[in-house]
Amino acid sequence: MKDENIKFLFKMTKSFLDGEIDVITYTLDFPHEVETRYKKLVKEDRDIAELIFDCLVEGGVYKYDDLSDEEFMDEIAYQYDFVLDVYKNGKY
Repeated sequence: MKDENIKFLFKMTKSFLDGEIDVITYTLDFPHEVETRYKKLVKEDRDIAELIFDCLVEGGVYKYDDLSDEEFMDEIAYQYDFVLDVYKNGKY
């Protein structure tokens, strides 16, 4: 399957935004999944791999302690939409 690891991370984030994954599980598991899959992500698409790390991990998950639950959810949604848009439209 093309971009299997990228799609996995998008699906995981979408599941969090849809309430299927709780915030603690997401904030612990998402960075771990990115780290574990990073070499494969880079092979699939280096730019998207870097965006996932920069936007969803550093610009998202790592902000958890500094934001309210609502602000955190909004930030993840914003970052997710941005990275997904770049991925779908190749705007990088």
